[in-house]
Amino acid sequence: MTSTLKRRLGLLVVMAALASVPLLFGSFTVSLFNDIGMATLVVLGLVLLSGVAGITSFGHAAFVGIAAYATAWLNTQFALSPWLALPCALAVTALCAVLIGALTLRLGGHYLPLSTIAWGLSVPLLFGNLTMLGRHSGISDIAPLSVAGRDLMSAEAAFYVVWIMVGLVGLFCHHLLNSRMGRAIRAVRGGDVLLSSVGANSFHVRLMLFVFSAVLAALSGWLYAHVNRFVSPAPFSLHAGIDYMFMMVVGGMGQLVGAVAGATIVLALKNVLQDVLPLVSQHAAQIQAVVFAALFILLLQNARGGVLSLVSRVLPRRPVSPAAASTEPASEPLERRTMPTKGAALLSVDAVVKRFKGLVAVNEVGFEVRAGEMVGLIGPNGAGKSTMFNLITGTLGLTAGRVEFLGEDITRRSQREIALMGMGRTFQHVKLRPNMSVLDNVALGAHARGRCGMLRGGLALDREEERRIYDEARRQIARIGLTGQELEAAGSMPLGTQRLIEIARALASDPLLLILDEPAAGLRKPEKTALAELLRRLREEGVTIMIVEHDMDFVMKLVDRLVVMNFGTKLFDGAPQEARADKGVRAAYLGDAA
Repeated sequence: MTSTLKRRLGLLVVMAALASVPLLFGSFTVSLFNDIGMATLVVLGLVLLSGVAGITSFGHAAFVGIAAYATAWLNTQFALSPWLALPCALAVTALCAVLIGALTLRLGGHYLPLSTIAWGLSVPLLFGNLTMLGRHSGISDIAPLSVAGRDLMSAEAAFYVVWIMVGLVGLFCHHLLNSRMGRAIRAVRGGDVLLSSVGANSFHVRLMLFVFSAVLAALSGWLYAHVNRFVSPAPFSLHAGIDYMFMMVVGGMGQLVGAVAGATIVLALKNVLQDVLPLVSQHAAQIQAVVFAALFILLLQNARGGVLSLVSRVLPRRPVSPAAASTEPASEPLERRTMPTKGAALLSVDAVVKRFKGLVAVNEVGFEVRAGEMVGLIGPNGAGKSTMFNLITGTLGLTAGRVEFLGEDITRRSQREIALMGMGRTFQHVKLRPNMSVLDNVALGAHARGRCGMLRGGLALDREEERRIYDEARRQIARIGLTGQELEAAGSMPLGTQRLIEIARALASDPLLLILDEPAAGLRKPEKTALAELLRRLREEGVTIMIVEHDMDFVMKLVDRLVVMNFGTKLFDGAPQEARADKGVRAAYLGDAA
């Protein structure tokens, strides 16, 4: 039996078990399942936002409340049916998320989580002080959900609506994570520089994900209002937002199934404690908080990945997505750029200066890179090579001078804009997503060559484009000699192999110029030999390469031309053979002025 068939059978068993819940249990238990389902919707959004992308939010209960109050107000004041109020509630919540996200998502470090606490506190306070929303008394007599003219008054009747929505949202999130936008979401933890290097707009990805998670919370709020038929500020407080985060951590921060597991464990445990603790103490609420705190500490000590991490220790899995596992060829390959004529000027650096306050890191350096050649930018440690690299790629801004790429001035352009023009790069310190497969890491490089967004990805309408992207990724993996290792976790590979994977990712963007930032750093001799052979093959295939490196012996045997820097200035520009005899180069590397 194949693993795919096993998963499908397991899913059918789970669905059958869920469908039988209203038939086997009483109203109280079914109501608990409804609460679990509604919480799962919020936690699914948090798994994507916080667990996968690393954007911590303690205030998502406020989004649940915004939608709940919106639909309740529309229903009670204007007699709008729940189904017509649904798009209004989602739209209002999405608009609030856009405004909040635009103001807070640019914050870094601990400031972003603190800002989520701020609006997580303020929104419920607003609910409790608006007369039109019933102040602290809330809104009652909200209409129940109805299907085909039949009101779903009981918990049993609402159960199927809640869990059908959980299933559909879970499927959407699964498809989304295994799409072009999903790879960008999983790369958010790698930082803005990584996403910009593949042509993705980091802030745009973060904002879209933030709004999407808020919309899932809004769906939960809409259900809450029409299933419970009463809303008040208390269920949407900061404390509730922390509970949602706790559910995510308990279940498994980076796994969608963990949303169901975490919501089930936390809400079921709360229910048990609420029944048991009053029997042993008059301070049940305080003891419950202590119990949850102790369990949280134990969880962090023994299973930081949540309860599902304990399962994965017994049943280890390789990172693989449905699209990645498919071997069906695409109907046509991705479009390729028109390569410039060999020998044409590709990159021109003219009198570039970079100052960091009183320090001049680069002082009026200029050189050219022509199509089809391999150029080495070398120099000892502290020579200014990495600074020059960052100036060329747009990671740093110039103090003075000019940089042209393809005959266009890119001096003031962003790293993303330069990457979209056809400049691929690697990093001095490897920037792979360790938990993603080799195939997904390389496919990330082709991000700018795709067009499908979050909606098409979640609805699985991007399968043909995904096949084209994965075909390109496999081609680049074969190009670097790693065929057969596509589904291995990139973080499990040795450093030399990881550097090759970074080169494959850069090649997947179909670059006109490939710039490598110290690709031989930290490599052993056999790894350097393998890297050198790959670079020679790429040059023979017509790839224009610029290597920023401090290892002179490694570069000398590879490049057509050398540019040597020392203390921020250019010492030499010419053939490698001439560099060995140059007195300035010898002095810089050997301390020998002779």
